[in-house]
Amino acid sequence: MFKRILALVGLSLSLGQTIVVGEHHEETIDIGSRLELFVDDFLVEEMLGLELMLHSPQSAGKVLNFDKPWEGNTSFYVNILKDDDRYRMYYRGSNSPDYVQTSLLEPGEKVGVHHPFTISYAESKDGIHWERPDLGIYEFEGSKANSIVWIDKPGDQEITAGMHVFKDGNPKAPASQRYKAVGGTSYPLVPLVSPDGLHWTELQGQKSLIEEGLHGNAFDALNVVFWDSFRERYTIVFRDSGRGPHPKAKGPAYRPQESRAQNYGNRSFKFASSDDFVNWSSPQWVDFGDAPTEHLYTNGTTPYFRAPHIYMAFPKRFQPWRQRWKDTPFPGASEAVFLTSRDGLHWDRRFMEGFVRPGRDKKNWTHRNNLVAVGVHPTASDEISLYVVRNYNFPSIHLERMVLRTDGFVSVHADYEGGELVTRPLLFEGTNLVLNYSTSAAGSIRVEVQDSEGNPMPGFGLDESPLIWGDQIDSVVRWERAHSAATSKEPLKRLAGRAIRLRFVMKDADLYSLRFQ
Repeated sequence: MFKRILALVGLSLSLGQTIVVGEHHEETIDIGSRLELFVDDFLVEEMLGLELMLHSPQSAGKVLNFDKPWEGNTSFYVNILKDDDRYRMYYRGSNSPDYVQTSLLEPGEKVGVHHPFTISYAESKDGIHWERPDLGIYEFEGSKANSIVWIDKPGDQEITAGMHVFKDGNPKAPASQRYKAVGGTSYPLVPLVSPDGLHWTELQGQKSLIEEGLHGNAFDALNVVFWDSFRERYTIVFRDSGRGPHPKAKGPAYRPQESRAQNYGNRSFKFASSDDFVNWSSPQWVDFGDAPTEHLYTNGTTPYFRAPHIYMAFPKRFQPWRQRWKDTPFPGASEAVFLTSRDGLHWDRRFMEGFVRPGRDKKNWTHRNNLVAVGVHPTASDEISLYVVRNYNFPSIHLERMVLRTDGFVSVHADYEGGELVTRPLLFEGTNLVLNYSTSAAGSIRVEVQDSEGNPMPGFGLDESPLIWGDQIDSVVRWERAHSAATSKEPLKRLAGRAIRLRFVMKDADLYSLRFQ
């Protein structure tokens, strides 16, 4: 118990939370009015007959074909941000005939020739319908009628190999640096700034955003950086590989047993933070706990927009030795997986199954395919969208939109036999409990409010709970049977500031998130 308290205190300090340890050694978590998702067991004290279930997104169709002259069959490393009333997309445009598996080409499909990398741009009003504006910034093949926002100068580092863009929410950031980016997939990792997200310059006085703690193939992917509004810091999650000293290294730093234990050479990622985008903490390997080591080629990290204290990542799990066709120019198959973190360093890797599989399309079973773009965004009042690069290597390469219900990544799931969940003691702000849930026609959820010792609070026992059934994203729990009409609109008002537990008794139902308001 003591170790568990220390671990929770450490994690909570990283979240800026208040932890109260009572006389019975029960940890009280102050969630205020913050939305909490059941993507991990952070709130869970006990579950009986229930499980955390991962839900995969469903296809909503193509939204963009990478078929412009400055794009091509190896266009990649997409990131999407929501900027006030529009969505903005940045991605690498590239074309390479060397990567094509010709046996899978459709009649009449042609790959074309190599052209220089570009960083290209598209925008949308709804996240569904996209267009490429003629920006007139860079010339490509004799014309400025294109959507290119960056082309490397001759002799420069290949910023265009991969460039991640974000809008800086730091109130101290000058207007000339309202948009920031990091470019390149090898050292140096170049920092860039822009006043409008379209016209970019390299940040002066900085050779590389990260200059220490690097191993083999550092930055060889899309490296993600953003302003963390919850913790008020800049965060970077970047690619590295080589978990431990190189097997050929010599000297006191070389420990062969450690190298083998850490599975040298696997792709993974590191974490660092900064207060000013200039001075960064020493990069640290992220921690996946007891999860088996796998090649995680990219990371796709993003703070979830409804609960920015929770980081989500959608790494491309790479199986480098799998090969479906003998004539493939490069072996390997990949898919997206799902993991979360509450501090950027320690990641919950409980869901080992694929989150976005290659699917029925044979062109998605080739190397380095099925990349999830950085960014999860609302595209309807009850829907969130992710975007996946499909048919990488082929002329039919495109971006597919995939959808989930709002907060719908993971649920506390009850089968028909049912079960129950009891939370850890919570402090909250608000007068109502709001749930995101789904039941079958025969299913149900009941909620009991307990004191910190697990005793039902007067008026909030299980028998006094409403029978909750249906499918709602933001549903207020009404204890109308136990309260007068005058108090039923704010049933929890008298409990605010007191440590409580929530007990959920569920049958054929899913619970995705909760919050107090």
